[in-house]
Amino acid sequence: LKQQTMKTICLYFEIHQIIHLRRYRFFDIGTDHYYYDDFENERSITDIVKRSYIPALDTLLQMIKDSNGYFKVALCLSGVGIESLEQYAPEVIEKIQELAKTGCVEFLAEPYSHGLASLGNEDSFKAEVKRQSKKIKEYFGYTPKVLRNSSLIYSDEIGRMAADMKFKGMITEGAKHALGWRSPHYLYECALAPQLKLILRDVTLSDDISLRFNNSEWQGYPLFADNFINQIADQPAEEQIYGLFMNLTALGIEQPLYSNILEFFKALPECARQRGITFSTPTEICDRVKSVDKFDVPYPLSWRDEERDISTWLGNPMQREAFNKLYSIADRVRIANDPRINQDWDYLQASDNFSAMSTKPVPVGVDRGIYSTPFDAFTNYMNILGDFMSRVNALYPADIDNEELNALLTTIHNQESELETKDKEIVLLKAKAEKLANENDKLRAKLDQTTDSTKTAKPKKKTATTKAKSTTTKKTAPKKA
Repeated sequence: LKQQTMKTICLYFEIHQIIHLRRYRFFDIGTDHYYYDDFENERSITDIVKRSYIPALDTLLQMIKDSNGYFKVALCLSGVGIESLEQYAPEVIEKIQELAKTGCVEFLAEPYSHGLASLGNEDSFKAEVKRQSKKIKEYFGYTPKVLRNSSLIYSDEIGRMAADMKFKGMITEGAKHALGWRSPHYLYECALAPQLKLILRDVTLSDDISLRFNNSEWQGYPLFADNFINQIADQPAEEQIYGLFMNLTALGIEQPLYSNILEFFKALPECARQRGITFSTPTEICDRVKSVDKFDVPYPLSWRDEERDISTWLGNPMQREAFNKLYSIADRVRIANDPRINQDWDYLQASDNFSAMSTKPVPVGVDRGIYSTPFDAFTNYMNILGDFMSRVNALYPADIDNEELNALLTTIHNQESELETKDKEIVLLKAKAEKLANENDKLRAKLDQTTDSTKTAKPKKKTATTKAKSTTTKKTAPKKA
């Protein structure tokens, strides 16, 4: 593919659903193993689907059709988000499948649980990404080639993990403390694995839409599509990539529909076309553009809060204690491989559980759900985690020593590698068998053709007339005396 030579917008939306935990008291530990508020889970997703997902997805589909494919977009769905849609809003999955058929939508990989496994356990992280990618392939017929970690969390080490999984690229935050004087409008590469490309989020332009669009006190209010595109067009010519990343709920929830947010989006493709600005998917950018420099990120960054770090989830001792306890049993959960345990593990890993414990100042009006304070959230979560850990330990005893645990893990790794090798061998053998079958069919057809031509060349049988003639011409033998 040719090197990108014009400005392009890389637009991406995240779809994730919080799994709300119920009030779980100390006395429930060991007696009740169900941790979820089903009523709130159904109510919240039904509300979001109605106010945001359906109108937003309809708009994206219309934009692709109206622009004859000029408009392109990327979507990322967490595994637990897909599970919620399966249960409460299958019509949303159907809408996304309709979008997938246009060929103008790319699907990204991310951890299944939308959790913090990349910071806690590498094997768990890789397993989650594989499971989510498999689910994306199953529903939308697309194998993700670019990875997006939960809340855009990224570090050099996480980039190395992504490269190990053979991803072409990752998308992450264009955080100023990591970029320094450099611009987010270029393609970068992982410091530990240069083959992994990095597309950075333009913080200002993304937040102008997702956070400030309906704020009448903001100096950029009201924001019109042509003015927004002009801001991109007026940037230096060599700054070509504009990553606009946000949650899909920005369309309808954070920015309500009456703010005309959908009308703003509908106008973007034509305004961009007039200024010679294209839309590209992350994979197209990774294929077409050369990286300009390494993006050094020794400490994890994210797209959350002013600090753009991981303090939202691990900024205080309560959060770190909950996190360390949870991931202390990650290997045991993987060994146990119990369906019910695995599902609870997904839901308990979700980063939302840790952000509820944050003691950082929060904007006025933020809904903490059932929790009155961060300590309340911590207490409820630790009660649930206590019960969950006892269930895991019942399946796989806690008193087993690390040496034996490591031996089991090694065995599991070897078995997984063996299975992968066998799977590859099966694929090769199937291909070989198919090839032999095709050759056999060709030989059979050739043989049939030869047989037919031989039959055609045989001398004609004598007719009745010929037989009669030959009989009359024969000499009659003389009779004996």
